[in-house]
Amino acid sequence: MPDTPNFRARFVILVSGQGSNMQAIVQACQSGRCSAEVVAVLASRAQTGGITWAATQDIPTEIVPHTDFATREAFDEVLAQKIDTYAPDYVLLAGFMRVLTPAFVARYAGRLINIHPSLLPAFPGLHTHAQALAKGVQTHGCTVHFVTPVLDHGPIIAQGVVPVLARDTPESLAARVLAVEHQVYPTVASWLAEGRVHLCADQRVEVDGVENRLFTSESL
Repeated sequence: MPDTPNFRARFVILVSGQGSNMQAIVQACQSGRCSAEVVAVLASRAQTGGITWAATQDIPTEIVPHTDFATREAFDEVLAQKIDTYAPDYVLLAGFMRVLTPAFVARYAGRLINIHPSLLPAFPGLHTHAQALAKGVQTHGCTVHFVTPVLDHGPIIAQGVVPVLARDTPESLAARVLAVEHQVYPTVASWLAEGRVHLCADQRVEVDGVENRLFTSESL
């Protein structure tokens, strides 16, 4: 990305539902905490709360209903064409409930970011909070990572941690993790916008000027 004083990174954000992490990133950009611009929000479903909210912020929105396509490949190709019209520096997945094809991931290699509601590599996939409680772990959280063709296994940029309490339910644990997500993802977005995040050849991630990329509710 250009290293100029007036440069603002361009983000396209993909959602499938309410898009609360998208809203947190947009608000960070609007407040100046993140030196980027959300240039579009795209959804895989019609009538999503995230699209409705983004429109109220005068952010361009588009819906690409996955049910209109016979294959994942066909959906991903049209989605990519829509994304490319906005020339983003990064594509951020924020509750985007689609498994992306290897071709799509390769198209945005090093520029495709996701947040997952667990401390990866633990509990990839769905129902992470119930999985955490079933295993009896004492800590749980979220992970912001680069997307690779292997689901929920990309290089880790940052993680947020919460304690698991004795009386937790999947719903109460999810709410506490989501509150941390809303802090961690905008922080990572600001690092990306500032050009501080580097994906190394050995698939490790380095962030300029940041020693500790593990966040707790106390540190946020």
